[in-house]
Amino acid sequence: MTGLEGDGSSAAEPLADPHGDPFLRTRFAVPARPVTYLRRERLTRRLDQGLRAPLTMVNGAAGAGKTLLVADWAERLGDGLPVAWFTTEAAGTGPGMFWAYLLRALHAVGVPLPAGVGFPADANRVSPTLGARLAAELSVRERPVVLVLDEFDRVTSPEIAEQLEFVLRHAGPGLRLVLVTRTEPLLPLHRYRAAGELTEIRGAELAFTPDEAAELMELHGLRLPPAAVRALVERTRGWAAGLRLCALAAGESPDPEVYLKEFEADRSTIADFLLAEVLKRQNAETQDLLLRVSVLDRFCPGLANAVTGRDDAEAILARLSRENAFVEHLGHGLYRLHPLFAEILRAHLRTRLPGLEPELHRRAAEWLRRSGRLPEALGHGAAADDWEFTANALVDDLAIGQFFTGPRSDAVAGLFSRMGREGTGAAPELVRAAGRLARCEIDGGLTHLHRARHELAEHDGTADEAAARLSCALLEALAARLAGAPERAEDAARAAGRLREAVPAELLARHPELTALLLDHLGSARLWAGRFEEARAALSTVADSAPGAATALPREDSLGRLALIDYLDGWLGRAERRAREALAETERFGLPRPSGSGVERLVLAAVAVDRDELEQAQALLDTSAEAHPAMRDPVLEAGRALTTARLHLARGDPGAALEAVEPEVPADAVSPWAHGQTALVAAAAHLAEGRTETAAGLLREVPDEQPACAVGAARVRLATGGAAEAVRLLDRACPEGRAGPAVTVRAVLVRAQAADEEGDAVAARGLVARALAEARRERLSRPFTEAGPWIRRYLGAASPPRPVTGRPAPGNGAFPRGQEPPPVVEELSGRECDVLRRLALMMSTEEIAADLYVSVNTVKTHLKSVYRKLSVNRRNEAVRRARELGLL
Repeated sequence: MTGLEGDGSSAAEPLADPHGDPFLRTRFAVPARPVTYLRRERLTRRLDQGLRAPLTMVNGAAGAGKTLLVADWAERLGDGLPVAWFTTEAAGTGPGMFWAYLLRALHAVGVPLPAGVGFPADANRVSPTLGARLAAELSVRERPVVLVLDEFDRVTSPEIAEQLEFVLRHAGPGLRLVLVTRTEPLLPLHRYRAAGELTEIRGAELAFTPDEAAELMELHGLRLPPAAVRALVERTRGWAAGLRLCALAAGESPDPEVYLKEFEADRSTIADFLLAEVLKRQNAETQDLLLRVSVLDRFCPGLANAVTGRDDAEAILARLSRENAFVEHLGHGLYRLHPLFAEILRAHLRTRLPGLEPELHRRAAEWLRRSGRLPEALGHGAAADDWEFTANALVDDLAIGQFFTGPRSDAVAGLFSRMGREGTGAAPELVRAAGRLARCEIDGGLTHLHRARHELAEHDGTADEAAARLSCALLEALAARLAGAPERAEDAARAAGRLREAVPAELLARHPELTALLLDHLGSARLWAGRFEEARAALSTVADSAPGAATALPREDSLGRLALIDYLDGWLGRAERRAREALAETERFGLPRPSGSGVERLVLAAVAVDRDELEQAQALLDTSAEAHPAMRDPVLEAGRALTTARLHLARGDPGAALEAVEPEVPADAVSPWAHGQTALVAAAAHLAEGRTETAAGLLREVPDEQPACAVGAARVRLATGGAAEAVRLLDRACPEGRAGPAVTVRAVLVRAQAADEEGDAVAARGLVARALAEARRERLSRPFTEAGPWIRRYLGAASPPRPVTGRPAPGNGAFPRGQEPPPVVEELSGRECDVLRRLALMMSTEEIAADLYVSVNTVKTHLKSVYRKLSVNRRNEAVRRARELGLL
């Protein structure tokens, strides 16, 4: 036997294969495309470019669209290039059968075969000269022949691969080989890759983009919103067959969008496809492994072995990944299943092995916990409904602070939301307490904390309970902060300090958020108690710690509260800088809103009120309401009430100011500064409405050891006719040496007004000049507005040549009663200038509103602000003053 049939010429081409069976013409036919096929130009261009090199490989999973892509490209291939198509499924019996079909494919597209090549007559072997003769014939062609070998993954014979590579290498430019395969072919791809002679299109490129998926849905008559398309692509990972099958099924649904959002993969044609094309092609051991690892998201061979109870996962997973069997290798030894495949496998697992799924999750949780992968361990523990294990894992790892720190707070809280009453012991009670306190449910949190303490007391002295006790101290400090109980916070902090010695240093280092949260709670409780320096010490430790995502929220909150202390002490510029630093802290780590307490926005709003930037103050107040529930403590609530009230006073609405501070902030202990500031705001509101006796009565509640409160009390006493008493109060408190400009400027103005009332105009003028000089540094304007009309006659003479805002000095225009006009304490905004210009044109309020496309009330608000800033009371005075200042 020569192994050849015929005389070696193409004319003697046999009509039967080496087994004597007729050639199946479907193996040579280019597959037809469905009418809904979407041509993707980005991929066909890659195939066109591949013609420059001898070898192109399209490698992807079942249903990735490989065959249809190449078929569409081959049908449209121009330049007269012959395309021989051979689906290799029938060539699994040996080299003779493979080469008989390949030669028949070439002959079918008119490629002349050389004399003497012949056709194999033996299915298992070929003549040694076949490859050389074929390569020689192809190498002299003027135009190459394109040979497409579809389903090449079925070729497992090294002999065939070696023979094919010989022909490809020696055919030169006369042959362009395109392999369509699910697996890596046996050819030496590394050589072609290194030489730049290989074009590869793999699964990632074959995946549909959202835009392509939208076009595909439209071909099926479905017009979907972009969000629905993106969700479908995410779920299918752009898998071509999955998208087409979804589109076909959705087309038969009364609501396609809802179907695509909610369809159950295991009850669809997708399941039939994957079970037939992927799962059932594997042996029993591999099927069992796939079913069991389907409960995992990402996994390494070690985790797969732990879940399955075997030791061969590494080899099996590597093979499945190479075969594109919907097992993706992510690098670093990690794998994951295609999401739809995983869904179907989990459904199959529940059918084949009912009741096993919780046990698999439990095994995974235990292995992950031992490996230090806590978030994944918690997820699997919860999936197993083993709440005692899950709570203990969280508490023993000292991760209870993750309920409150932003990066994982939503995930952790959501994870334990299903716990209910399952699980007993200290750890589950601590988790329940954390969940309640994270929602600012103080009573419920304290109930669970009491139970946790009781559980821990029964096992007093056990070394491995230090983490649980330290977690308990953290939650007690938080509960004390939320309740406004400074002494309880101090007790919790002292307990935590002792417990830290018993906790491994590396565990503490792994969770910096715990220490940061503890000090933030302590600092805030001290702030509520009015112990500003002690509060500053605790809060500064957090603010000065190394930045990181885990500590971003307590750092933001600490910086915001330090800013509040600066504001209460009268240092507006310092408060503003710290508040902006606090805002930047969580933004830099991309934490979701609401993240922190928002106290820094309250501080910025308060600063804006002192600068008479009332619209900005309102905007900041509105955004400050978006606080994390676990940060809504009395400091925050009192700060919001006071800032809101001061804004109402600045707008001339004392009634609203009283309403803002009327409800008492609930707290276990009274805050001296909050109590005093509330009394001062209420007194100012009563004074504005003429109730001097009521205002004076409130003074008894104002503690004068705080500079801001002492100055406020002096102002109220001065307003009720006690000028000498007001000065004596200031002399006792000495606020000028203890506080910043926002306090000292007001104190100086009180002294100036007292001097004015006593007829000492020289002293009053000097004091007003001093106040202006100090106010300029902090851009303060509100104290001058609050001072009242008496100050106007001193502003012109006392002010320096240039006004506070740097506006040009007034010209030589006349001012009533021969006085120089007072300076502009604050620059007019752009919209206020717009209103002023229209005022000069004698336009009515309604006409200005219509011209600027704003409401009449908005125009009235701008007018009030313009009058205040120009120190006038009427329209014509405002226009004249603006002309004198060169504003018109």
